[in-house]
Amino acid sequence: MRRSWVSAVLVLCAVGALTAAGPAPSGADLQVVPLDPDPVAAGGSTTVHAFVANGGPEVAGAFTVTVRVPVGARAVGPYFPAGCVASEAGRVVRCAFPAGLPQLRSATALVPVRVADWASGTLYGGWVTVRSDDDPDRSNNTGSFVIRVAGSD
Repeated sequence: MRRSWVSAVLVLCAVGALTAAGPAPSGADLQVVPLDPDPVAAGGSTTVHAFVANGGPEVAGAFTVTVRVPVGARAVGPYFPAGCVASEAGRVVRCAFPAGLPQLRSATALVPVRVADWASGTLYGGWVTVRSDDDPDRSNNTGSFVIRVAGSD
């Protein structure tokens, strides 16, 4: 009797250890598709389209898109989706997306930016990144973009 009781406890401990680890990753490969915003005059506004695709093979879990705006520009809102939050004086915007993005579909965060009056040429250093605990391939989760200041080249 003691032996079967010990076996039952060991089985329950093993099952508890497996479930405590949480659900398995969804296997959805989220990837940033780099897009440069439209050119803009110094002092003007344009919109960064932070485009994320789900390469599959499964539906994506919840994920966050982060946009870093280059020096010489700042995010001004309003943002899409509405829950996006700006920080670092408008240099960084984070947008949370719920689980459910189907395979071979995309999601886009829209981040309006204003270019400084003194800006000229091409503003480098912008990037978009996507983060999900479920993503098995993080090598394609970041993409860069530039903002071209029209009439200054």
